[in-house]
Amino acid sequence: MEPTEQASKIDSFFQHDARWAEPLSLLRELLLFAGLSEELKWGKPTYLHNGENTIILFSFKDSCAIGFMKGALLKDEKQILVAPGEHSQAMRMAKFTTANEVRAQAETLRGYIAEAIAIEDAGLEINFQPVQAEMPEEFQQVLDDSPDIRQAFYALTPGRQRAYLLHFAEAKQSKTRSARIEKYIPVILAGKGMLDRD
Repeated sequence: MEPTEQASKIDSFFQHDARWAEPLSLLRELLLFAGLSEELKWGKPTYLHNGENTIILFSFKDSCAIGFMKGALLKDEKQILVAPGEHSQAMRMAKFTTANEVRAQAETLRGYIAEAIAIEDAGLEINFQPVQAEMPEEFQQVLDDSPDIRQAFYALTPGRQRAYLLHFAEAKQSKTRSARIEKYIPVILAGKGMLDRD
């Protein structure tokens, strides 16, 4: 994707849903002020530090959110972070519905953003608990070759991970397993399970 096309798609994310436009714009300002670079990944504005996916912005039906990729490592002294799913091992997010809510938490968010950057600088990693399902060699190769796919896959709940692994592994031939994996890579990158609907 060309830089100008990417910038245009990022800008449209902030204009797309007028309901959350103001709180999302304030969150974006905090992230850019912290020196993070902005890219569009998984269809969402993603903020990188030294090339590492660090923070991502979300627009939901009932709220918008700032998501910390390694949020489980944050101290969260103000208790504003929640896991996106019951079994989420890495991501933690803070949800907002108004610009005033963002303004009220701005100082806390600045601290959390600085802490997330420090976590990347220190090279800290989430110790993911293995999912109880066979990992097909073909998919392991994809995860080894693509950090983006690996991060997106392990950001899914264990149940979603298990469903993918079972679906991939039940194919008897390597060619079929590879075809199944190829089909679902965009879905995994979009942060969705096999059965999730748009």
